[in-house]
Amino acid sequence: MSRRELFGSLCAMVFLVNLARVVFAPVVQPAAADFDVSAASLGVVTSAAWLGSAAPRLPTGYLLTRVSRHRVVAATGTLLVGTAAFTALSPSVTHLTVGAFLMGLSSGMYFIAANPLVSELFPDRVGRAIGIHGMSSQLAAVVAPLAVSGILLVGDWRTAFLFISALAAAATVFLVFAARRADLPEAGTADRSLVEAGRAQWPIILTGIAFLGAAGFLWNGLFNLYGDYLDVVKGIDPGTGRTLLSLMFAAGVPAFLITGRLADRLPNVPLLLGIVGSFVVSVLALTLAEGVYAVAAVSIVLGYVVHSLFPAVDTYMLASLPDRHRASAYALYSSSMMFVQALGSGSVGIAVSRGVSYTAAFQTLVGLLAVVVVVLFVLYRAGWLPAGGAAHADVATETAGQSER
Repeated sequence: MSRRELFGSLCAMVFLVNLARVVFAPVVQPAAADFDVSAASLGVVTSAAWLGSAAPRLPTGYLLTRVSRHRVVAATGTLLVGTAAFTALSPSVTHLTVGAFLMGLSSGMYFIAANPLVSELFPDRVGRAIGIHGMSSQLAAVVAPLAVSGILLVGDWRTAFLFISALAAAATVFLVFAARRADLPEAGTADRSLVEAGRAQWPIILTGIAFLGAAGFLWNGLFNLYGDYLDVVKGIDPGTGRTLLSLMFAAGVPAFLITGRLADRLPNVPLLLGIVGSFVVSVLALTLAEGVYAVAAVSIVLGYVVHSLFPAVDTYMLASLPDRHRASAYALYSSSMMFVQALGSGSVGIAVSRGVSYTAAFQTLVGLLAVVVVVLFVLYRAGWLPAGGAAHADVATETAGQSER
């Protein structure tokens, strides 16, 4: 079986592990009604899913210094089967929160193992491969709100988790057979130390965290509470809100493909600065938009912009890191970035529950992110940020070697 067929199985698996994270956004409102609590108070549930996604990333990085990437990917599918079934049985908010955290674990493990594997399957087209893989992940975000709406017509929100469990079982079996028959890359066999990778690659690790950690915090708070925000602030009913959430996620599908290709061709840091700056403007515009059509238009633009950030950052990291440090350095970056990002919805939810308006919360975060963009721009102009990108991989490798010496 070719690498392309193995790549296809990874695209199927990434759809499911991302679904395990994003399904909680459209589930918030029906679950809140079931438990007789406010939707904003369930921001802790969505944060738990993302904290779960952050928690295993560093341990998984260590695991990858001992276990092959495809075996770890298969383990994540097995984990998702059990945790999704556990979540479907939630009798309380506490149980649902624990379930969200456990489901998040599978996605965190997956991305640390699979993203380096994807980049190594196609080393000459890292941005394109990451873009297609990311597009498959993004399709889950598009499907989730619509799927939950459909499921609510015939059952309750718990049924969604039973579907995820069953599909994860089938996808895991397929991936195991695909990996056994594939010509697996040998890159990364020398990657045996998290500490060594951190010492050698700390400049690019910190830069990646700065770009995606700050923007991800705002994005996490926005999309997980998007439906309640539209209901409370914009007067848009929950059903329409789920449809608009799907539109926002759908705008990200072409963003992965297009930006992945651009990241193979353009200087990565200016590309990232442009994307994050555009995200700042888009979120500010959303807080000012009035009416369903205006909100829809801004949400589509916002969705395209923010989802352009993910393939750009991953290409920046994975195309620059040498084989001997790729998985370990990526794990250090990803675990730190995800921890910051995961706190977004919980922080916004707590603030709103204590009387802060959604508009004030989002505009404050927009202002803080704008400051981060300005600081990164100044550092870039001063030549203090790693260039990154496929065109600079040799430079990154040389720099790593000098750091080690």
